[in-house]
Amino acid sequence: MIALNVSDIARICNGQVIRLSADHELQTLLTDSRKVSNAQAAAFFAIKGPHHDGHDHIEEIINQGVLTILIESEPRPEWQAVNLIRVDSCINTLQKLAQYKREKFERQVIGITGSNGKTIVKEWLSKMLANHYSIVKSPKSYNSQLGVPLSVWEISNEYDLAVFEAGISRQGEMARLQSVIQPSIGILTNIGTAHEEGFNSIQSKLREKLSLFKNAQVVIYHSDAELIPQEIQHLPDSVKRMSWAFDHEAKFRVKHISGSHFHFITDNTSFELRLPFTDAASIENLIHCILSMLLLQHSIPDIQSALDQLERVDMRLKLNRGINQSYVIDDSYNNDLAGLESALDFLVHQKQHAKKTLILSDLLQVSEEKQLYEALAQTLKEKGVDNLIAIGSKLKAHENIISIPTSFYPDTESFLAALPQLDLSEQVILVKGARPFRFERIVRRLVEKAHQTVLEIDLDAITHNLNYYRALLKPGVKVMVMVKAFAYGSGIAEIAQLLQFHKVHYLAVAYTDEGIALRKNGIHLPIMVMNTPDEDFDALIEYGLEPEIFSLKQLQAFVAAYSQRNETLPIHININTGMNRLGFEADEVESLAQFILQHEHTEIKSAFTHLAGADEAMHNDFSLSQLNGFKQAKATLEKALGQSITGHALNSAGIQCFPEHQFDMVRLGIGLYGLEASGTHTDKLLTVGKLKTTISQIKKIKTGDTIGYGRAGVAEQDMSLATVAIGYADGYSRAFSKGKGAMMVNGKLAPVVGNVCMDMCMINVTGLKAREGDEVLVFGESPSITDLAGQIDTIPYEILTNVSERVKRIYLAE
Repeated sequence: MIALNVSDIARICNGQVIRLSADHELQTLLTDSRKVSNAQAAAFFAIKGPHHDGHDHIEEIINQGVLTILIESEPRPEWQAVNLIRVDSCINTLQKLAQYKREKFERQVIGITGSNGKTIVKEWLSKMLANHYSIVKSPKSYNSQLGVPLSVWEISNEYDLAVFEAGISRQGEMARLQSVIQPSIGILTNIGTAHEEGFNSIQSKLREKLSLFKNAQVVIYHSDAELIPQEIQHLPDSVKRMSWAFDHEAKFRVKHISGSHFHFITDNTSFELRLPFTDAASIENLIHCILSMLLLQHSIPDIQSALDQLERVDMRLKLNRGINQSYVIDDSYNNDLAGLESALDFLVHQKQHAKKTLILSDLLQVSEEKQLYEALAQTLKEKGVDNLIAIGSKLKAHENIISIPTSFYPDTESFLAALPQLDLSEQVILVKGARPFRFERIVRRLVEKAHQTVLEIDLDAITHNLNYYRALLKPGVKVMVMVKAFAYGSGIAEIAQLLQFHKVHYLAVAYTDEGIALRKNGIHLPIMVMNTPDEDFDALIEYGLEPEIFSLKQLQAFVAAYSQRNETLPIHININTGMNRLGFEADEVESLAQFILQHEHTEIKSAFTHLAGADEAMHNDFSLSQLNGFKQAKATLEKALGQSITGHALNSAGIQCFPEHQFDMVRLGIGLYGLEASGTHTDKLLTVGKLKTTISQIKKIKTGDTIGYGRAGVAEQDMSLATVAIGYADGYSRAFSKGKGAMMVNGKLAPVVGNVCMDMCMINVTGLKAREGDEVLVFGESPSITDLAGQIDTIPYEILTNVSERVKRIYLAE
């Protein structure tokens, strides 16, 4: 072990000890109050971020039993009976503590950086070496200024090898990560355009990344890649180069023989290997792993055996709707303790159902087994898992230390045999298992059956887009997020859960039943309802929903309905400034104020207006006149009522175009989902949704043959025709018929042939090497939702919201 006590922190990091109530060994570093584990041996770092301040959660942390807190501000009186240490920067302190532990570790450390492939190389290399070493590695893609020290902190002398990745987004960041990782072996994956805005040039970005290896013994890199051979010369001569190439001279020359067979040639020897994947990106990633194993003196048979056991790595947690009203989190690709903790954090923050179940296989790490399973038992208890289904002999051997209700099965087959008799209804189920247990079979049985068309929703992209818009706001401006229309097709309950997790201030829905559904799914945020008929009055109060009010007649009806109920009626006032859809006119505001003054149980939560043309610069003058009109109407209402009122006017486009008119709150809609209506900031947002389907059948069609209903498609030459499992009932409009639409198959666009049918359509895959069962991308990054909208002369909103609810949604998260 590389032990550190609380009293060591101030010495190592030059911190100020405000209180040292009880010195103890420090085992766990915490930065998120929602992810507490090993509380009594943990330290919480109260990081001040742009959207969250850890100091606001210190009382919550203390109540969870954490005994040590690191702060950046003045201590508060209520922070009693805990160790308090003040530091200049919590992130810097985390890095110094991790650096201290790294310097005590005397085994090999592999550091990986580059623009793409870092996480895949780390995962594949760790898998290939797992039979030979006890390995500590970054969980998931923990490669940031915060993620790296949290990863390196786990280092100890129980491990034989460490594998960490490092990512940067601006100049000067790598020096701090280098001091934490201090790799002895370096791997440079490649250099692309990701985060390029943080650097003067691609050369400066490459040189910054290479600085990770300035004290390494050796660095592995692809010398065919542009700029790398030139920039690698800036490393000290003491760093040995292990280059490989297809087309140029290098220490290792690689030749593609045929199929999956590759020939490796070096000065001393040559050999052949069979690679499990042969797409260009995978080949590059695999070669980095192969050369790393050679460097560590593993034999060619060992390397081939390790390659044969590799499977594609899906680094994302997948949240699916399951059978019997359950939800299933698929994280079945691997199983280690660090990855399990991340997956459990995702599990416990799902509020669709109260009961949380974990289906877990044996942990196959090479480690001190007793300590490993003791740590597992403690983690399950702290995370609040209600029920464990344990599969494997090692879990059974340690059942005496597991304190939560547990069912044991010797193998996956015995569990699948028992599954029909088990009650796994109305709960959230995490499935996490090591590859040999083949837990994908469990996932297939538990996940709700649907046809082959799925909409993948990237929850991390949602978070990125939310934070992008938040960064545009002035301090104190609140965020209301629109989740109407099934969250723009993305799934209302799941998106609302994420937004609640990230502490937005308000949600808005179109109809009362949408708000009720959110309440039933554990959403406690304030919710504005934009359309509320008279018959919804009782439901509004029962579920704590807040109606939009757009006329005096409507308000009178609401007040009359509640006159016998001694309860406050929270309302949002819609003021029409030019949209001419709903809302009070400016000359009605005085009458509205007088009515409200006469009915004291009416509480105005906000006043707002809708901009008619914020997404088009040609309407900027009109938008400004609307904003000024709203400002005047709001001031009139406030003066008449003698109180200030929260105001909001800006939608997604308005947030970008009119920053001086943010008022007290903004309404974020389509921008959250990765679509930027004005087209001026699209590069700042991430794609959220990918609509995918599969090829059901491929036919050979002869010249002159007709295709589909109405014989609308005619083969002008012999063609390969694929039928795919999506139609207008899934939301793929009939307007895409006759070549107006096209889908991506194996990197090439395949146009629609004939008319789109209700449940399927046909595409031309001539020359695309397509096979039955191949994945087809309907929209994503390319073609994008905007591309599809342009093909049929509509707007992206319609494409996104048209995706039918019968299409299965899968939610992805790190």
